[in-house]
Amino acid sequence: MSTVGVTGEDRQDLTALENRAIRRRSLALLRELIAPHRRRLWVTVALVVVSTALQVVGPTLIARGVDTGLPAATNDHDFTPIVLITAGFLVSGFGAAALLALYTRWSIAMSQDVLGELRRRIFAHTQRLSLEFHERYTSGRIIARQTSDIDTLGELLNGGLSNLVSGVLFLVFTAVALVTIDPTSAIPLAFAMIPVAAVTWWFTIASRREFRASRIYSTRLIVQFVETMTGIRAVKSFRRERVNRETYADKVEDYREATRRTIQVYGMYDPALKMIGSLTVAAVLATGAFRVIDGALEVGALLAVVLYTRRFFGPIEGLAMFYNSFQSAGAALEKISGFLEERPTVVEPTDPKPFTATRGELEFRGVSFAYTSDRVVLPEFDLTIRGGETLALVGATGAGKSTIAKLIARFYDPTTGSITVDGRDLRDMSDVDLRSAITLVTQEAYLFSGSVADNIRMGKAGATDDEVERAARAVGAHEFITALPDGYDTDVNKRGNRLSAGQRQLVSFCRAFIADPPVLILDEATASLDIPSERLIQRGLTTLLAGRTAIIIAHRLSTVSIASRVLVMDRGRIVEDGATHDLLKGTGTFATLHRAWRDSLA
Repeated sequence: MSTVGVTGEDRQDLTALENRAIRRRSLALLRELIAPHRRRLWVTVALVVVSTALQVVGPTLIARGVDTGLPAATNDHDFTPIVLITAGFLVSGFGAAALLALYTRWSIAMSQDVLGELRRRIFAHTQRLSLEFHERYTSGRIIARQTSDIDTLGELLNGGLSNLVSGVLFLVFTAVALVTIDPTSAIPLAFAMIPVAAVTWWFTIASRREFRASRIYSTRLIVQFVETMTGIRAVKSFRRERVNRETYADKVEDYREATRRTIQVYGMYDPALKMIGSLTVAAVLATGAFRVIDGALEVGALLAVVLYTRRFFGPIEGLAMFYNSFQSAGAALEKISGFLEERPTVVEPTDPKPFTATRGELEFRGVSFAYTSDRVVLPEFDLTIRGGETLALVGATGAGKSTIAKLIARFYDPTTGSITVDGRDLRDMSDVDLRSAITLVTQEAYLFSGSVADNIRMGKAGATDDEVERAARAVGAHEFITALPDGYDTDVNKRGNRLSAGQRQLVSFCRAFIADPPVLILDEATASLDIPSERLIQRGLTTLLAGRTAIIIAHRLSTVSIASRVLVMDRGRIVEDGATHDLLKGTGTFATLHRAWRDSLA
């Protein structure tokens, strides 16, 4: 199974080869994000090197003070050595603290820059991906990438990297200092590295597996929460609270268990390191004591090697903490890098020539469409929609009407054939030219937070107040807008919840009118309107559709009645095509549907 993009991101049975491929992808992304900050990174590394060296020098100065400073002060009353050693100890301590503070400030600023860039990149990539991706990849997963995964990575960048760099340097400097003072005392430490390496290897394998599982269950938890809150009206309408609560509780339990196993792994590793460290310090102290008695080692030197040995295991625990954070961040980075690896299925041409559609003539040449190889939605067909023509698409649910609308709007590309507007293939047009030429109004009229006027101006950036009001009057929305508390300045609230479904749709018509595209598609755009609103819209539609090519998809034949031409579809095929009045005179599918609709009004 492929691991490219988000494919298989929930898998926990990755092979060694797949693990390596995913790690390479994740590290490549991390290097790419850090690359612009290389100079600042090297400066911070230099600060850590000097700061760590100043920290390590402490036990050596203590040994000097015990073995040299104290005898000079007690025997010769010469306090100069002890004063100088004490001053050096204070300078090293304050210097290490100051450099560490400076390093922390620089590293946090750098990490926040990296995280900010990653957030912007994820957001931009989310918008760039095609509709096909968003229809299969839930919004909850995208939210998880943008929130919990980035937060986890932030924990690593904010503190984890400092633990890594300072820990490694501390180990190296401590080992050098220990060997310099007394090479013999380093022998027990060398032997201790064997069990340390063994338990660290075990911890590496176990923690990687558990952290990956933890990220998977965390994402599932967020997805369930987002879906429940998004559909809260349906949840309450169908009394789904108990079922959703139980489902969410199961996912909480999965996440809790994964987190428990993660903590348990670290809970076994950390005590093992402490036990090995205690045994090593005891061995160094015991062997060193006998050597002091024999005169082979000075007391100050013994004190220094014991301090160094004891402090040697502190950074190892710090590195374990770093690896703990690294595994969690690594699992999050795997998900983020996989998401960013996804590519749009509908791609804008690299060097599109400027083009402005004027007539709005659409032509389908040998077009077919299939979501998958075994799921053909539209068998191959040809179709010409003349400029300025109002065409109605009629048929049962699933007949392929909305798929044609999505192909015209280029939410999808046809599997075979081509679609042109005024002779230009849609695939050869820039996104800006395409969206200027074709506007799609769907059944779900989505409004963004802001005023009514702001939402209408989405159709034409920088439109004047007069243009906004003229658009509203044209589609019959002016009266209800002026009746709102603040008129055109009324905040529509989140997702337009302050307005009714019909009012939201009227605003979306205003948006389409002010955009003034040569081609306008209405995909069940009047389905959410009540009868009075629909009658109001019927008058506005005459103005809205005048002088442009219009494709109307609707089950309500009252909306279809304004069309000059009707296509009747059945299972992806066009079974009737003709002028509206000609089809009404016949005995075909459209005439039958129209008679049934007229009878229902009687």
